[in-house]
Amino acid sequence: MGSTSKVCHVILRVWELICSVVVLGLVAHFVHLISDAGVSNDSRIVYTLIVACISTAFCILFIPPLHYAFLGFPVDFCMFVLWMVAFGLLANRTGGDTCGSYWYWSYWGYYWGGWWTNPYNVYGPNDIRWTGCSQWRTVLAFSFIVSITYLLSFILGAIVVTKHYKGDKHATNGTRGPIASEPSRPGRQPEVAQAGYQQQATTGGGYNPGYPTAAGGQPPANTVNV
Repeated sequence: MGSTSKVCHVILRVWELICSVVVLGLVAHFVHLISDAGVSNDSRIVYTLIVACISTAFCILFIPPLHYAFLGFPVDFCMFVLWMVAFGLLANRTGGDTCGSYWYWSYWGYYWGGWWTNPYNVYGPNDIRWTGCSQWRTVLAFSFIVSITYLLSFILGAIVVTKHYKGDKHATNGTRGPIASEPSRPGRQPEVAQAGYQQQATTGGGYNPGYPTAAGGQPPANTVNV
């Protein structure tokens, strides 16, 4: 694990923590307002709240750039999926109108601004003065951003763990001892000597125990006659 990967890991984890805490705070505040109003919570809001809680706890535990933190890259992919589902569910609730949708001004904005304490007819976002619109957009934006950040953490963790595994494998192979050479067979030297005697008989030269001869049957200069 290099210093670059550790720095990137910490940056991604801190950003994931920030996004998770932002979404957690906004959604938890809205759930509190809904509880005060005595209205049932939207299941998509509850799902997002649970995912934000899990994400916050996971980031706190895996911020240190240690080996176990990189091994958690499969969890990063799971968090990416969970956050992407949360973003899809929330975005689908308001659609392309966002703060102009019926769900926003009749539910989120209505209870966010506490308009239920003084009930009156509401026919659009202007009637609630667009209350809670910026908070709703923030929840959508940070839900998408944190999902992409988890995807980057997954890619980084997979690369680091793969390189670490390959490095350990090469190091293990490098510690193996050299291949043992073939032991000398007894009786081989006499065979060489016998070849030298045969050469002496055919060339009439001096005894050369198996060495190659130069022109004229003489041994090379770097050999020693016996």
